[in-house]
Amino acid sequence: MPHFKDSENNLYWLDDEVDSSVWLPQCEPITEEEAVSIRAYHQAAADAALTYAQKRSIEYPSLEDQFDLLYHGGIEAWKSSIDAVKNKYPKL
Repeated sequence: MPHFKDSENNLYWLDDEVDSSVWLPQCEPITEEEAVSIRAYHQAAADAALTYAQKRSIEYPSLEDQFDLLYHGGIEAWKSSIDAVKNKYPKL
């Protein structure tokens, strides 16, 4: 699948049979490696924009998993799993 970028490094891709000159006239073709690099840059920027609370909420186990851990492992096991996430993303 061909990849393209515009002057602001926004990434686009088209199916092989689509004419890029019609759909992406202001874009230039790029290699797969450059596309991977652009994706990584955009992902890092998005991750940096998240607050500590948003990062925590993504990594906390689901409530179902937390209740299961409480039942099978007890309060200390549950606290340990929650503390690991809190330590990874401390309040600022």
